[in-house]
Amino acid sequence: MTNKIIIIGSGNAAMCAGIAALERGASVVMYEKAEKILAGGNTKYTAGAMRFCFDGLDSLRDLLKDPEDERLKITDFGSYTESKFAADLLNFNNGRPLSEEQEYLISQSHEAMSWLSSHGVKFEPIYSRQSYKKDGRFIFWGGLAVAAANEGVGLFEQQLAAYTALGGRIKYNHCVTELTKSGDTIDGVLVNGDKHEADAVILASGGFEANEEMRVEFIGDKWKGAKVRGTPNNTGDGIRMALLNGAMKHGLYGECHATPMDLHMPDYGGLHLPPIERKMYRKICYFLGIMINQDGNRFVDEGENFRNYTYAQFGRRVLEQPNQKAWQIFDSKVTNLLYDEYHFKEAHFEEAVSIEALIKKMPGIDQNNALKTIKEFNAACGPTDAFDPTALDGLSTTGLSLPKSNWSQPLDTPPFRAYPVTGGITFTYGGLKVSPDGAVMKNSTDAIKGLFACGELVGGVFYNGYPGGSGLTSGLVFGRRAGYGAASFS
Repeated sequence: MTNKIIIIGSGNAAMCAGIAALERGASVVMYEKAEKILAGGNTKYTAGAMRFCFDGLDSLRDLLKDPEDERLKITDFGSYTESKFAADLLNFNNGRPLSEEQEYLISQSHEAMSWLSSHGVKFEPIYSRQSYKKDGRFIFWGGLAVAAANEGVGLFEQQLAAYTALGGRIKYNHCVTELTKSGDTIDGVLVNGDKHEADAVILASGGFEANEEMRVEFIGDKWKGAKVRGTPNNTGDGIRMALLNGAMKHGLYGECHATPMDLHMPDYGGLHLPPIERKMYRKICYFLGIMINQDGNRFVDEGENFRNYTYAQFGRRVLEQPNQKAWQIFDSKVTNLLYDEYHFKEAHFEEAVSIEALIKKMPGIDQNNALKTIKEFNAACGPTDAFDPTALDGLSTTGLSLPKSNWSQPLDTPPFRAYPVTGGITFTYGGLKVSPDGAVMKNSTDAIKGLFACGELVGGVFYNGYPGGSGLTSGLVFGRRAGYGAASFS
């Protein structure tokens, strides 16, 4: 007998769950509360990068859209081992050991990528954002190698094509408001008061980052006015419905992924913009300059690590500053290294031929202290001959109470630019406990029959931060698991 499965949501995790369930012979329909253009959840707002274990080009070639790209001959991807992935996750655990969810994510990451590729979802090396050319070769850094063409939108479109090719269906403008039961088993959902029956339901509707009340309740008052980087539709619906049915909370509800963003961006990203211009909101090249707040003080070690490992935490730190605002300051030595989003005509910045003139253009800042901070930073920088953005180059400041540990160069070459930023919330970390087959748990030993979950709803994957690109991989890994689990449920 064919299992009939309803998936709530249509992002990366939902698509992977759907593909997996269809692969096992289930009948699958997705219910997406958004209209068609806004379907795909947060996936469409991402850069499409996936973090997974690999060992050089040979383990990547089958994933690539163009495995004959001439640039591959002069590219050093390096490797990303399971032990390195584990170390990167542990770096954000604040002393916690790896969780069961993290261990599963690591162990399944490459296999799941190969599986997704086998369904026609292909990727491209991230030359523009994860490599620098050095001695005639492209050198990749930071553990990220590939992303979907056309970023998150491209990933969604490829996954949707794979899903529909297998017979999957999707219904837009279908807002699920309640899970229904037969005895102690979930047997369907309510949409506009009408029951839709299923043998199993998969929750893949994201976290609660777009729900102001839940942000304040779980993360704190400072998150009330946080700009939402992604979809307006991730309002915690799946979490709420699961908890009403006795689900077990899991993970850190007080933590989330945040990103330094253009201060003047509207809420909910820029899905209405052409794909290339959606990037303009992200501002994550702080490691090439410095960040100061309205009091004129630096507040993070901009060179602590590669930006893949710091941007999610630094978004939170910006929100903690006066007026939830900061400035990223660069000189012209690094202009050619700044990502595309710094060069779009819509990007907001101030420019001047001297630091003094630049500071005068920065509204509301403590001008005297800002000048003092920059002069002290410049004086603390040493020789810069070894500057190398492809490595932790060790170019650290000396004598500052808050150092910049790598890539320290004095701001001394005009023109100078200052970009105003705030913190934008991307997704939340608190979720549900799920079993080894993706079923939602009501306690440490018993599952809610017929209910599965994946994506942002899975708690215990991330704690106080995460290495960039692992969010989409988590959706893939736990989505596939939930799809297989639901297809086997009886």
